[in-house]
Amino acid sequence: MEIKRAGSQPLTEGQANWFTGTVRIDPFFEAPEPARVRIASVTFEPGARTAWHTHPLGQALIVTSGLGWAQSWGGSIEVSQAEY
Repeated sequence: MEIKRAGSQPLTEGQANWFTGTVRIDPFFEAPEPARVRIASVTFEPGARTAWHTHPLGQALIVTSGLGWAQSWGGSIEVSQAEY
């Protein structure tokens, strides 16, 4: 068992080739290989967004504050709003 305290992982800024605007990434967990699980809290400042990209193995997005906009290739934009 490995226990990690909140805030114990280094916070990073989103890389310019993946994000526009100010984006902070707070990693929570990354499973050791061969697992491919990585969990992080990603905070977008107003006007920030990601560059178009894909996740061939899937991705789960949980909106905890504000609005989350997502779109699948050729699909319509889906908007999720935090209910807290």
